[in-house]
Amino acid sequence: MTAVIRAAREALRGRRPVAAVWWEACAVGRSVRAARRGPGRERDLVVQSLKAAGAALLAWAVAGVWLGDPMALMAPWVALVLVQATVYSSVRQAGEQFAAICAGAVIASAAQAITDDRTGALALCLPVLMLMANWSRFGRQGIYAATTAVFVLASGTAVSAAAVGHRVGQAALGAAIGVAVNALVLPPIHLRDVRENLAALARESGDLLHTVATGLREGEWDAQSAAGWSSDAARLGRRLDALYAARSWSRESLRLTSGQLRRLQRVPTAVPPEDEDQRWSRVTGNITALTRTLAVTVDEQRTPKAPEGPVLDLYARLLALIGDACHAEADRLLGSSAGPRREAETETETETTMDELHRRLQEGLREQGQGAARTAVLGTLVLQAENLWAEIVPEPDESAGQ
Repeated sequence: MTAVIRAAREALRGRRPVAAVWWEACAVGRSVRAARRGPGRERDLVVQSLKAAGAALLAWAVAGVWLGDPMALMAPWVALVLVQATVYSSVRQAGEQFAAICAGAVIASAAQAITDDRTGALALCLPVLMLMANWSRFGRQGIYAATTAVFVLASGTAVSAAAVGHRVGQAALGAAIGVAVNALVLPPIHLRDVRENLAALARESGDLLHTVATGLREGEWDAQSAAGWSSDAARLGRRLDALYAARSWSRESLRLTSGQLRRLQRVPTAVPPEDEDQRWSRVTGNITALTRTLAVTVDEQRTPKAPEGPVLDLYARLLALIGDACHAEADRLLGSSAGPRREAETETETETTMDELHRRLQEGLREQGQGAARTAVLGTLVLQAENLWAEIVPEPDESAGQ
């Protein structure tokens, strides 16, 4: 399978539109496999999408079939968009959207009563409603004032207080159904997202450290390789942003949700503490600084030069061990570690090896005879590795219970 992917990559090189479609299709395939494999973000998206569709169908059944309303469009439309990422956001946006829809229906009806012409009414009310859409009281729902006006005027029905009230009532019905479906049917709980983003950040950090270690050990790295490492470090920053967003969603998703419904969904009952976010933020910053230092050393316009010889190989081994520790952290966060006893043995062995490598690196730093520039670079790299080591392999009392 790996050979097929590599061959496809070579065949698509230089064909940007085709390559973009290919990689997008691959991303969709990975998401589908992840959704089938087990609980996760992909399956949560499937559930939310099906809930939104179900809420719209239920609203249509109530308004259009059961009540026989000829203007039943408003109910399923509102229900569809109110199945949001959290119950709290559904309730908040229901209020904002309902206010925007009322404003759009009333102003559109008034404009038609004044002009007695649909085109004139649109020309009169749409500029006003688009300005109102930017009012902070409507949040992100202000655009629904203008779209409601378009629906009201395009329907061609007579303008009356009863018709306006009818449309507002349909919107209220759709809002009630959308919020109820989101709150009562597998309410979205995003506690899992925090753990998954933390684990992904740890694993990607380990992958990058292994990549850098391999490049340094083999001695076949240049400005292009260093630029690639810096780009990968930037992706870690984006993963960190995703972690912060997931943390915010996790807090919001616990508001207005029933504890019994949470248990039915079998989501994790706890998330790693917020201190973990700060710890991995520091790890990301240190990795970014490390890759930036390496990029500077291969820049022909800069004075600092990369260290050479056995000491560079030692440094590569140290980065590889830290990368292993990152992978162990990722496994621990996902609950797939080898058990407390084995973890303790592995950590002790890793720390012993790291102590030895650190001692030899310090000796190499003192004995380095390659010039002040290379010595300064090696000292900077050792400091960054020490910072990573201190963050990724914390004291036992700091990591207990996480």
